[in-house]
Amino acid sequence: MVKVLVCVAWPYSNSAIHLGHVAGSLLPPDVFSKYHRLKGNEPLMVGGSDQHGTPVTVKAEKEGLTPEQLADKYHYIIKKAIEDLDIEYSLYTKTHNPNHIEVTQDFFLTLLDKGYLYKKSTLQYYCPQCAKFLPDRYVEGKCPDCGNEKARGDQCEKCGKAFEPGELKEARCIHCTVAPELRETEHFFLKLSAFQDRLLDWVKDKDYWKPSVQLFTRNWLEAGLEDRPITRDMNWGVPVPLEGWDNKVIYVWFDAVIGYLAASKEWSKLIGQPDAWKAWWQDPSVKGYYFLGKDNIPFHTIIWPSMLMGYGGLNLPYDVPANEFLTFKGDKLSKSRGVSIDIPTMVQKFQVDAIRYYLAANMPENKDADFSWEDFETKVNNELVATLGNFYHRVLSFTYKHFGEVPEFKGTEAERDEIMGVIARTRDEVDAYLDKCEFKRALKAVMDLAQFGNRYFDSVGPWALIKKDRERCGTVLNLNLQLVKALAVLSYPFLPRSAQGAWNLLGYGGKLVEAGWGGVSSVLPEHQKLKEPVPLFSKIMVEKEESSPFKGFGALNLKVGEVVDVQDHPNADSLLLLQVDIGKKIQIVAGLKKYYPGDALRGKKVVVVSNLKPAKLRGYESQGMLLAADADEMVQVLSPPAGSLPGDAVSSGMTQGDKPLEYKDFQKLTIRIAGVMGKDRVNVGREVRCAVPEGTGAKKIAVFLPAPESDEALALFTDKGAVTVDEGVPDGATVR
Repeated sequence: MVKVLVCVAWPYSNSAIHLGHVAGSLLPPDVFSKYHRLKGNEPLMVGGSDQHGTPVTVKAEKEGLTPEQLADKYHYIIKKAIEDLDIEYSLYTKTHNPNHIEVTQDFFLTLLDKGYLYKKSTLQYYCPQCAKFLPDRYVEGKCPDCGNEKARGDQCEKCGKAFEPGELKEARCIHCTVAPELRETEHFFLKLSAFQDRLLDWVKDKDYWKPSVQLFTRNWLEAGLEDRPITRDMNWGVPVPLEGWDNKVIYVWFDAVIGYLAASKEWSKLIGQPDAWKAWWQDPSVKGYYFLGKDNIPFHTIIWPSMLMGYGGLNLPYDVPANEFLTFKGDKLSKSRGVSIDIPTMVQKFQVDAIRYYLAANMPENKDADFSWEDFETKVNNELVATLGNFYHRVLSFTYKHFGEVPEFKGTEAERDEIMGVIARTRDEVDAYLDKCEFKRALKAVMDLAQFGNRYFDSVGPWALIKKDRERCGTVLNLNLQLVKALAVLSYPFLPRSAQGAWNLLGYGGKLVEAGWGGVSSVLPEHQKLKEPVPLFSKIMVEKEESSPFKGFGALNLKVGEVVDVQDHPNADSLLLLQVDIGKKIQIVAGLKKYYPGDALRGKKVVVVSNLKPAKLRGYESQGMLLAADADEMVQVLSPPAGSLPGDAVSSGMTQGDKPLEYKDFQKLTIRIAGVMGKDRVNVGREVRCAVPEGTGAKKIAVFLPAPESDEALALFTDKGAVTVDEGVPDGATVR
């Protein structure tokens, strides 16, 4: 029996997990662990919620909760979603607990004692407006390498480039948008440079790593390792276990990776064997696999191995099968950026195995993969249901109807060997792929066997045989049932519910996993009673965006603008000529002089219809339109949330239009001011359903209605939050 350590990246406990989390780092280790359990091995699969990251503190401030309250709230939401997807951890824990803090502090003190940590004064971002040092995620700016304008203070999520303070271009505080200063503060540093040669020697035989993992790691090492600070000026996190360091904590990137070891020790305590973890961490024959997204590669191939080398006596990672990103219409799935399809909603609407199937078939193993509702529907209906589900049901229902049990096999051994040979070859193929973490290929091999089964069922024609040769019909059905059993076992790592369902319909009791990998090729007991079959999958139907009642809003392309210049219109007393930066400078003619005299609009952030067809107003071209609430004598321009930048998209979760929009078509759209009544209700003169963007503290927001009488609305938002107006604007006011 082989032991296997399976370590799973820790999702931040600041929101529900989404499809990107599952496809990237949660489903692959579960498939891998289930495979090893079938093989009779002992996988120890550990991970949990990362509760100490600054995404947690940022979200906690928005929701008016303490970091611990918010982290625990989402920990249980995430844990339930994981369980609902049939993802099985040996232990799913959290980083803010006494065990994790104890193990992290022990790691810190051991590295300090061995000379791998040292104190150093360094420059860190400090916001003079907020009067505090800014953790990395409290700083955003432009990546100096790829130009991504939403890179965070320590790393660019888009290209993976890591930064030292001051390297980020156009840095700004996410709270107040003020440019932070660099101020001196003292921190502990991990002496990464001491591990350069040892790491080079360690990675030289890792040719079985994915090319992307090898490339990331090689680039870091070739650039030369620099020592890295491991403490931060914060109060939320693992306390530094030294006197005089009360206002600093061990920062998240250091403590999160230690979580794999801490979770293993916690699991050992929970099963009543405090030293059990050692078998997975100290036996050099045990392989450790780390499943994560590509943005976390350096932390698991450079930093964590360095920490393990420094600590001593613990196994280094064997493989780091990092996945690329799952995108939605080309944009990375991200809750904070408003691009998210959350798991709690998905499991309410669709069968769990349908979700697992699609994400496994569309897994971003070696390149980014795009999710679309159309593709989801097509793959589930045309592959899962029409191929695997169809084969299960037609074989089981026909056999149950005419025999009620596993019929006797009375054919030739050559005939049986032919079918069992196909099964054995598929088993070996799936085995080889899963052992190398090539999940898409493994699933394709399973589905190829299901297609073979359908062809074989058609070729033997049991519906005709049953009328003229019952014995022969029983023989071919016996072989078809062998294929059903093989498919149930082989598909189990991917589709545990339907696999168990097929196993039970074959007349077996107990859990399929207990039959093990040998169940693929073992012979079905003749005369075993079958259970009355039911379809194991059902077709799905998703609402197409083009048929959505909100489709009209997709014609708009709204952007954040900043008014950079204001002039009176020379030919009209009520009009202003505005120069507005929306990522590029455009001219807008607006009838706002009565409401915003003088320079009142200069420097103001606004919401602009950027794809309105240009029109001349009193001799001057207007290349867009500001959106404003209009209530009798009160007119107020809409305000994007703090931190929004010129050119940022203002959306409602739908794709933005890219074609010129006629003004008459804009007039057909219904945009209103709504009073916030809760997280899913607003008042537009009457109560309607509307998902209010998380963290919205404003009382009044702008919403889009499919029609004036609609009872459902979509909020307008940027990735920083909802579009708002002052509280004095009445509910239901028109936006024009």
